[in-house]
Amino acid sequence: MSKKQIIFPDPNETDEEGLLCYGGDLQPDTLLNAYSLGIFPWYDDFNPILWWSPPMRMIMKPSEMIVSKSLKALIRKNVFEVRFDGNFEAVIKKCAEVKRKNQKGTWITNEMIDAYITLHQLGYAHSVETYQNNELVGGLYGVSLGKAFFGESMFHLLNNASKVAFYHLVKRLIKWDFHFIDAQQNTIHLSNLGAHEIERKDFLFLLNKTLEYDTICGNWGSM
Repeated sequence: MSKKQIIFPDPNETDEEGLLCYGGDLQPDTLLNAYSLGIFPWYDDFNPILWWSPPMRMIMKPSEMIVSKSLKALIRKNVFEVRFDGNFEAVIKKCAEVKRKNQKGTWITNEMIDAYITLHQLGYAHSVETYQNNELVGGLYGVSLGKAFFGESMFHLLNNASKVAFYHLVKRLIKWDFHFIDAQQNTIHLSNLGAHEIERKDFLFLLNKTLEYDTICGNWGSM
């Protein structure tokens, strides 16, 4: 844990883009405190740690996920084997390595990888993986607090592999009565799956409500 607690400013006191502050560290208590305040780190190797609280927040209620006919058909065929927390380290490293369209480099620095692996070992960060012939072909990872899941990143090596992982995450979160998935920023991909934007004040209200519940800590693969 951090030797000195990091005190964050009010998450409403950002610039127009949502940048709140910079510096500090990525120790577990710092990250968990940040998430509980609606703040997350996003930076690269050429900048200090940057902390964000966007004026608009992309969220999805698990029960409102839009499942296309093609995805339903794919799920029925059991093309992929799905596991929870089977290999978190491999997933976050693939999220950093696999190139995305129209994206240069990655914000998942080595420092971030080490920090989230530690969070996983403490039972707060989780991965959902898809396998084919026992090889990892897609997945996602994020952080869980209360009844909220903070999605961080996903990757796929085969078409729809990450969508299948996301579908099974949503099914698990519905079972556990989670209130929302925080997708942080607007993307067409997540919008097509049923996510929508809300204002920061509304997000913080929902977040405070969900943090009234106990966090489901530990390895989700054994639950």
